[in-house]
Parts: sequence; structure tokens; C-alpha cells
Amino acid sequence: MRKETAMSRQEATSRASAYVDDGRFARDMAARIAVRSESPREDSAADHLQYLQGQIQPMLSEMGFACRLLDNPDLPRLPALFAERAEDPGLPTVLVYGHGDVLWGMEGEWADGLSPWEATVVGDRLYGRGAVDNKGQHTINLEALRIVIETRGRLGFNAKILIEMGEECGSPGLGGIAEAHSDLLAADVLIASDGPRVSTRTPTVFLGARGSHGFTLRCDLREGGHHSGNWGGILPNAGIRLAQAISVITDAKGKIAVPEWRPDEIPANVLAALRGIALEFGPDDPQTDDDWGEPGLTGATQLLGWCNFEVTSFVCGNPQAPVNAIPGQARATCQLRYIAEIDHTRIVTALREHLDRHGFADVEIVEGSRHFFHATRTDPDNAWVRLAVASITQTMGAPPALSPNFGGALPNEVFAETLGLPTIWIPHSHPACAQHAPNEHMMLDVAREGTQMMAGLFWDIGDGRLGAG
Repeated sequence: MRKETAMSRQEATSRASAYVDDGRFARDMAARIAVRSESPREDSAADHLQYLQGQIQPMLSEMGFACRLLDNPDLPRLPALFAERAEDPGLPTVLVYGHGDVLWGMEGEWADGLSPWEATVVGDRLYGRGAVDNKGQHTINLEALRIVIETRGRLGFNAKILIEMGEECGSPGLGGIAEAHSDLLAADVLIASDGPRVSTRTPTVFLGARGSHGFTLRCDLREGGHHSGNWGGILPNAGIRLAQAISVITDAKGKIAVPEWRPDEIPANVLAALRGIALEFGPDDPQTDDDWGEPGLTGATQLLGWCNFEVTSFVCGNPQAPVNAIPGQARATCQLRYIAEIDHTRIVTALREHLDRHGFADVEIVEGSRHFFHATRTDPDNAWVRLAVASITQTMGAPPALSPNFGGALPNEVFAETLGLPTIWIPHSHPACAQHAPNEHMMLDVAREGTQMMAGLFWDIGDGRLGAG
């Protein structure tokens, strides 16, 4: 790298630090957190437009981006903003994604009089709804783009921005937007930020997300309950039938028994990356059990590299007022979290076949009205991944944790499958950030590091350091 280029890169990362240290990040966040963009709220349309057109579009227009709103084909009150800065058709194109919607503010539940709609700095923490999920994270990435433009005079690549307003509702319409505007959104890579780092002090890169498929198991034997003294022993109990059906899905320690829900193996490069990750747990977190789940897998390898089946609710009879009656009906709300090696089109079919083999034809599988996200993962050996890891290593002086996929769910399938892009996620949050809960916050030193890393990465992309593959 030329000496003047290296000096300019250092100038860009120094400007990134100053953006957080001199209070500009907190000021930007104050205006954005004040917009009550709760996507589950039915009357939120005006707030979403205010966020996109009042907060994000002016900044991007000033940076030389051409902006336009994209209609949501599934839920019109949740539009998206698209912006493009085209510098040279011969240069690579980076698509940057974020979401400006948030979950419920939960006013009155925050500590020490904090308001979800007022950005408040307490020590090294900035509180407010959306501080990390996701207003703070995409604010950092957009500012990093601005810093590179101001320092270099150009990006050195083409950039496209997509900010949606429905992620907290499962991103309804995002797939339709991508299908309808595939040419508009065409790029060489997705670079985005969401979710937490693997630990507070460990910069992280993750390459996709586990999938999530929810469904209900239902055993309907008859209407109502029948007296257990008069009918017990001759009338099947729906609760027992359903409990026994669930018992053949996993063993007593949570090991999955449905063959098609178990990958043949974890790819070698994925396994190597997972073994290098040390998970962070706080003093208020529950105690984990190394004997739970797949035998031989623990920590990140179990959490991120395998599948888990969960029962999130189970109801039979009337739990609030139980009586001496044999229930005729039982329900269990269930979920499979799964990795990219699992065929998502066979999840329910495989379970149906498994239950039938074990004699539970009387247990029905009812899919939810909302299909959750597919499992996706970019190859850890992809050239864009190597560039991101090398760039962050240069900026931070140590390599980031490379997580092949996020443990939760994200709309990554829209980018990985519909648009066919390698996907790079660089989170600017930490495990105890309280996203979706009262007291959501971003740590300012993590924000500082995030802005430095993104300015460095965007600088390196524009510097032509990619040996694309």
C-alpha cells in the first residue's frame, strides 16, 4: 500500500473515532430514536415515512446518493428507501442494508426514568429504542461511507443502500421488493450490521443466519373434557398423546431424532471457525448445560453450528382452573432453528413422516401464517470474507471472530437467495444490549470501534484490495 494511501486510511479511521467521541453520534441518534417507528403498530405509516424521508434521505442525498421510496407489496405502511451512488460501472457494487423499524417502546418499564424515545447517555452507554436494533447500527455504517467520501473525495466503488421498515414484523414484502427490483438491487456483495457480537470486546463477522420454522402440534381427540373417575383408563388423554409425540422428536437431553433435521456433517471450514469462538455470558444469564443438545457439541459449535427444536408453549385442559377431567384437546407451539445444510422444504414433511412412523397419526402439524427465515451462509473462504477479516484485523490490531452464521434469524435469504449475493454482517452491538426489552442500549466504545472498522473496510474496498471470487 502506498504511504499516502495508508496515511489517508488512518485519517479515515481517526475521523470515525471523532464521530463518536465528539458527540455527533449521540446527536444523530437522538433525532432517530425520537421517531416512534414501531412496525407492529397499525397506525405507524407516518412514522416510517418520517424516519426514511426526514432522517435518512437528507443525509444520503447530501452524500451524492439518488434516493427513492420502494412500495411494499405485502404491507403498504412499511415502505423501504433505496439509494444509489454510482461512481464507475467497472467498479464493484456494495449493497448496504438496515432497518429503521423497532419493536414496542415499552414506556414506563425502563429503569431510572429513561424514555425509549429519548437518546440518553449514561456513562459509556447510549439508551433508547433502536439504539442497537437497528438505528444505531446502520447509522454507523452510513457515517462510515460519508467519512470515506470526505477523506478520499469518492468511495472508489459503487454503493447501494436499502433501509426497510418491517424487519421486526418478519420483513413482510422484502422478498417481493427484491424480486420486483432485482436489477435495481444488483450488487457484488451485501455488507450489513445487525445482532450482537459474540462477546462485548470481540469484533465479529458473521456470514448468514440460522433458519427458523415455527408450527403448532395439535392433538384433537374430542370436544371438551370428560370426568377422569368415570372415563379414566378407557378414554385416551390428548395431553399424554401430545407429550409422547413430542418425546420422539428429541431424546430427554434435546438430541434431535428426526433424521432430516440432522445434517450429515458440519463443513470443515465452518467447524474450524466455530471452534475459535468463545461465547460471552453475563451474571444474570442462565447456566448452560454442556450435556444438552447434540452429544459432543458445546458452546458456539452447538449454538451456531447445529439445529435445535424447542417447545415454547404447551396447553391442555385449563391450567388456570384445572378440574378432574380428561382433556380432549392439546396444543404445543414449537420451533425448529436450523442450519444451511437442512432442506427447508422438507422440514414439516420429515416431521410428519417421523410422527407417523412412531404411531402418532392423530397429532396434526399446523404451520403458522408467517413463514420464517431460511438458513443461509456464505462460504468462509469467499474472497469478500477474506477482505473483511483482513481489513478489520488491520484496523483493530487483532482478527475478529468469524461466525459462519448468526444464531437467530434475519432476512438474509432475500440477499443470499433472491439476489444471489455473498453476505457479510458486522455487528455493532453486544450480548447484553437489551434489544427488544426495556433499557436497550449501545456501548459507545463498541460504536467507536464499529465506525472505525466500517470506515476501514469501505476504504479498503475502494482501494481495490479485493481479489474477488
